Amino acid sequence: MASNKPAPEAPSRFNPEFSSDFGADFGSDFGSDYGTAGRGTAFGAETGGDFAGEFGSEFRADGNSEPDRSWDEWNPTEESVRPVRGKHRVAKQRNGLARSSTVLGVGVIAAVGAGGMATAQSKPPVSISLPDSISDNLPDAKSLPGVGSLFSGESEADKAEAAAAAAPLTTAGLTAAEAEQGTTDAGEALRARILQQAEQQQDAADAEAKAAQEKAAAEKAAAEAKKQQDAAEAKAAAEKKKAEAEAKAKAEALRLAKLAASYAIPTSSYTITSTFGQAGSMWSSGYHTGLDFAAPTGTPIKAVHGGTIKSAGWSGSYGYRTVLELDDGTELWFCHQSSIGVSVGQKVTTGETIGRVGATGNVTGAHLHLEVHTPDGTGIDPMAWLRDKGLNP
Repeated sequence: MASNKPAPEAPSRFNPEFSSDFGADFGSDFGSDYGTAGRGTAFGAETGGDFAGEFGSEFRADGNSEPDRSWDEWNPTEESVRPVRGKHRVAKQRNGLARSSTVLGVGVIAAVGAGGMATAQSKPPVSISLPDSISDNLPDAKSLPGVGSLFSGESEADKAEAAAAAAPLTTAGLTAAEAEQGTTDAGEALRARILQQAEQQQDAADAEAKAAQEKAAAEKAAAEAKKQQDAAEAKAAAEKKKAEAEAKAKAEALRLAKLAASYAIPTSSYTITSTFGQAGSMWSSGYHTGLDFAAPTGTPIKAVHGGTIKSAGWSGSYGYRTVLELDDGTELWFCHQSSIGVSVGQKVTTGETIGRVGATGNVTGAHLHLEVHTPDGTGIDPMAWLRDKGLNP
C-alpha cells in the first residue's frame, strides 16, 4: 500500500549533459540494433533532448519540489502519436539481456535515484480516458467472479451465479447429495465413492457366497434326507417282503398242516425200497412206475385221503389192487395186497383201513406198491405228490 507521507527532499544532482550523453549513447546502440547508425544517433539525440528537457525542468538544483501545474486530459490520436519507423525485430541478446533495454533501464534508475521519488500528493489527480473500441470490449464488473456481489441491487440469480463462479473448481466432480452434505473436495468424494462401491461389491460377493453356501447346504440336506428316505423305504420294502415271505411260509405251513391232517401215510413200519422212475428189467415198462413200501404181510393199509372206491379186486401183475378216486379226480392205486377190506362205490375217510400188505402178483417180497394218476390218467411221482400234501414218507 502506497504511503501518503511526502518523500524526503534531496538536493538535485541532475545533469542535463547526462541526458544528452545518454540519448546519444542510446541512439547509437539502438541504431546498431534496429536500423542504421545515422538514424539511431538522430533518434537518440532527439530522445536525449526531450529527456533532459522534461527532467531538467522538473528537478531544481536547489532541491526544491517542482511547482504545481495543471494536467490536461490526453487523448491519443493519429496526429499526436509519432509513427513507428524501421523494422520490428527481436533484439540481439548480449549475455542474456538486450543492450538497448539495459541502457534504458540503467538510465531511468539513475534519473530516478538522482532526483528522488516524487510523491503523488504534490500532483493533481489525472483523468484517463480509453478509446471506445477498448471500453466497449471490457467485461461488465458485475459479471466478474467474486466482484458482482460487491454491487448492490443484484438479483438472486446473479448472486447464485456469482456463488457458483466463486465455488472451488474441485466441486466439479461432486454430486448434489454430496454438495448438500457439505463435501467440497472432489478427490475425497471420489475416494469415498470408490470405497463405497468396493464395499457394496464386497457385500454383494459375500451375499452371493452366503447364498451359494446356503444352497449347497440345502442341497446336501435334501440329498441326505432323500438318502434316509430311500434307506427307510428300502428297509420297509425288505421288512414287507420278509413279512410277506413269513406270512406265505406260515400259510403254507398251515396248509400243509391241514393237508397233513386230511392226508395220511398209507402204512406203518415200512421201508422205501423202490422209487418212481427207477430203471430195471424187473418191470415190464423198463422202469418202476410207483413207490414201494416194504412191510410185513398183514400190515394195515390206510386210505391216504377221503374219497370213493372206484375198483377193488385182482389185477394181473399188480395182484390184489384197490383204486381210490379223490374228489379232484386223482386216482390212488394200492397193489400186491394180501386182502381187500372195501367194496366198489364205498366212501372212505382219511386214515381208514382199506386192506392188508401182501406179496400177490409179480413181486419178490411183501410190500405195498402205490401209484398216483392224474385225472387224465398220467402217472406221476408218488413221493412228490405226498410231500406236496404235507407228508414226508
